[in-house]
Amino acid sequence: DSASGYAALSMMPDGAEVMTVEMKINLIAPAAGRRLIATGEVVKPGRRLVITRCTVQAEADDGSLRDVALLQGTMIPV
Repeated sequence: DSASGYAALSMMPDGAEVMTVEMKINLIAPAAGRRLIATGEVVKPGRRLVITRCTVQAEADDGSLRDVALLQGTMIPV
């Protein structure tokens, strides 16, 4: 949610804030590893709503990454 929110904020002026309207999460693998890395992106910046996508990866001890969750969200400025 945070990665998607910050991706949406990247399309807005300084000082803006966003709120999540809707979030769909697909958990696709166990989140086992030394840390999680969430990468958010804007799919469609609309006039009122911003559609985002986020991939969450688990980093193993050897540095390899594995996708563990996919998110699609809708954000609105507040």
